[in-house]
This record gives sequence, structure tokens and C-alpha cells, in this order.
Amino acid sequence: MEIVNKSFSKEILTLENPELVCDQICQKLKADIKNKLKRRGAVIGISGGIDSSVVLALTARAIGKENVLGVLLPEKDSSPDSLSLANKLSEKFGVRTVVEDITSALDGFGCYQRRDAAVLEIFPEFNPLLDKAKIEIKQDILQNLPSIFSLTIVKPDGTQISKLLPSKEYLQIVASTNFKQRSRMSMLYYHAESLYYAVVGTPNKHEVEQGFFVKYGDGGADVMPIGHLYKTQVYQLAEYLGVPQEIIDRTPTTDTYSAEQSQEEFFYQMPFNEMDLIWYAWENQYKAEDVAHAMQKSTKDIQNIFKNFERKRDTTEYLRLTPIF
Repeated sequence: MEIVNKSFSKEILTLENPELVCDQICQKLKADIKNKLKRRGAVIGISGGIDSSVVLALTARAIGKENVLGVLLPEKDSSPDSLSLANKLSEKFGVRTVVEDITSALDGFGCYQRRDAAVLEIFPEFNPLLDKAKIEIKQDILQNLPSIFSLTIVKPDGTQISKLLPSKEYLQIVASTNFKQRSRMSMLYYHAESLYYAVVGTPNKHEVEQGFFVKYGDGGADVMPIGHLYKTQVYQLAEYLGVPQEIIDRTPTTDTYSAEQSQEEFFYQMPFNEMDLIWYAWENQYKAEDVAHAMQKSTKDIQNIFKNFERKRDTTEYLRLTPIF
């Protein structure tokens, strides 16, 4: 799968041999779980998303479906599609599952109350029982500016109202909603420890390297088998592994806020099929003008995107750090 000394093109991340890539991942995953971690099996949080689906398929292939437990972790803001698609996935690959609704745990932490209190500071008319809310980045990635977040509320009739989100309320909303990922991580480790299993994480390369994960939340795992794969490569493996088409066709979502929200509008600011290629070019020090020609963009646009990538990686470096002694 390693790509070296190739001219930049839109095909540079195409996996020429998905079977070989899967075999390599599975061999390493089996060795990591059985030999390095010395665990009997694996626990995976599944959400009906593409990343967790591919990880579940790979893990079942690596160590046997009978040694894998899929944990479904809905809460009151979750899309019903997440649960139904996760069930379809587990049936397809013959993996046993357990459902753990974490709404009560989040209520206990004050997750919803703390979040809604911050929303009410921006929108006093917000009704937590009827309205939905989400955070978005509205500026174009080509502007080469630090991310400016907006808060959007969605009324029952579909009307959307957005306002710029001040730092204080932004931090409170994010800190509150991060209870969701950290509660899920705790539940995964409960099942892993009760079975003497390992927790297999689902972040892909962009989530790890751009910092699109919660420290000690979805970033908490024993092994991350697709942490080196670009999102478009994850989709290529999904096709090869036979992940249900409904999951492949589903728009990637954070499934965190009460209003429907894509990963692109919340964090990445551009489509995966473009971002993957430009990230690869930046990471491998391709010339901006060569990338611009292949991507049909201006050299200045590519340079701005490169700077945006660098900023995101630098500002989220603390997420990837182990504790400092």
C-alpha cells in the first residue's frame, strides 16, 4: 500500500490490491490482540458509520467473528439510523452485539443540561424539548483563517437560525458533548475487561492526525487498525469487504448533536475525495503547483489548504500526547 516516487494524480490513493491490504491489516491486528495485548478477543463500538463498520469486518476476519463483540451505544440525540444500520452490519458479519443506552449516564453527568445552558446564552428562545442544535464551521477552507464556529438551531418546522459562537459558549458546548464519547469509551472497557478482550478503536488517519477525536473518548483504545488509512481508502476496503451498501452510501456524520450534522460542516470543511489527496500531497511534500494542476485548483488555493492542515495538526497536537512525566 505504500506509495513512493509517484507523480501526483487523482489516482494516487487508489488501492491496487485491496485483498492484500486487508490481509496485512488482519495479520497485524491478530498479532496485536493475541500476542502483544494477550487478549482473547475484541470489543468494538459500532455506530452504523463507515469506519466502525470496516473495523468490525476486519476484526471478525482477523480473529474470528465468535471472538468479537459489537457494542451499540445510542443516546437520546442519536439518529435512529445508527442503531438500525449497526444491527444490519452485525448480522452481515455474524458478530454478536449488546445495546447500551447511555442517556441516563449522560443525564447524570449533566451533559444535556450543561450544553443547553450554553446554547441558551446565544439563543434565549431555544427550547431544548422542541428545537435541535449543532455547531458548524461556515467559512471556506480557502480563506486560510483559524476556524470560526457558528451555532445553528433548527426549529420544528425546519427553520434554521445561525449566530457566531463565542469562545466561552463554544468550549462549554464541546466539553459537555465530549461526555458522550468518554461515556462510550468507559462502557467499551467495561465489556472488554469483563471478557478479557481488547478495545479496537475506529479512527481513521484524518481523525487521528487532524485531531478529530476526543481524548480518552473515541481516542481511547488498545489498537487502531485503520489509523493509517485515508477516508477514501476506508471506503475502498468497505466495498471489498462487503459492508452493507446503505452504510457505504450514508453521509459521514458526527452523530453527536441533536441536529443532523456532517463531518465536513463541523470540522473538515471539504469533501473527503479532495481532502485525502491534498493531505497526502502536503504530507509527502509535493509541490503546490503540481497538486493544483491535478486538482484543477489555483496554486494559491492549494497553499492555503496546506496551511490549514498544518494549523489543525499543530493546534491538536496535545490530543495525541501521552501523559507528561
